[in-house]
Amino acid sequence: MVKDVFDSVASNYDLMNDATSFGVHRLWKDTFVSSLKPGRKGPLRCIDVGGGTGDIALRILDYAKDNHYDRETTVEVVDINAQMLKEGFKRFKRTMYHNTPQISFHEANAQSLPPTQFLDNSYDLYTIAFCIRNCTSIPEVLKEAHRVLKPGGTFACLEFSRVGNPILNALYDQYSFTMIPLLGTILAGDRDSYQYLVESIRKFPPQPEFAQMIRDAGFSTGKDVDGGAWTDLWGGIASIHTGVKV
Repeated sequence: MVKDVFDSVASNYDLMNDATSFGVHRLWKDTFVSSLKPGRKGPLRCIDVGGGTGDIALRILDYAKDNHYDRETTVEVVDINAQMLKEGFKRFKRTMYHNTPQISFHEANAQSLPPTQFLDNSYDLYTIAFCIRNCTSIPEVLKEAHRVLKPGGTFACLEFSRVGNPILNALYDQYSFTMIPLLGTILAGDRDSYQYLVESIRKFPPQPEFAQMIRDAGFSTGKDVDGGAWTDLWGGIASIHTGVKV
């Protein structure tokens, strides 16, 4: 089901993200990567899971280069969906990173990364943005993230979350369930896939519950408050969760 959805939306994915969030998803992704400060302490080996379109990977490499003169940080983009990876590969062909060791694309399942390809204790940074809610087993994804990260490595997740303000939450619900499927129909000719995406957001666990799942996987997090284990964006429409492998 999920693979079919992303096969359907791959070619229009960035356009739809812009339309449904009024471009705000770009600001959230900028904030996400900036908060991680890639390159600040030297080159990193990064894995970006569910990142087929390459927008997080490109931000990581650009941030490291522009802020820390780092051209040695690498990102391995992993996605279960070949169509999404094709979109990311096309994006990178327009950049200076194309055909360099800094970027690579791999088709694999976040819940069972091939252990001979994605070795234990091998990455400094694991990112996953707007993906984990679509995985069948969140605990399995977190377990794999913990496996491939080095001790002291960082797990970082950007995902839609729960809005705390009741009025904002009601407005957001109304917009999500009426406008987003409608825009899917108009811009992509695909109402059902975007209806699924909205419903997947509502099924994702609230911030404290997800933070506990991250700890259960073996990560250390901050306290269960905004600014601790997670950072809310736009009142909790999206949140950044981080954990450190201990």
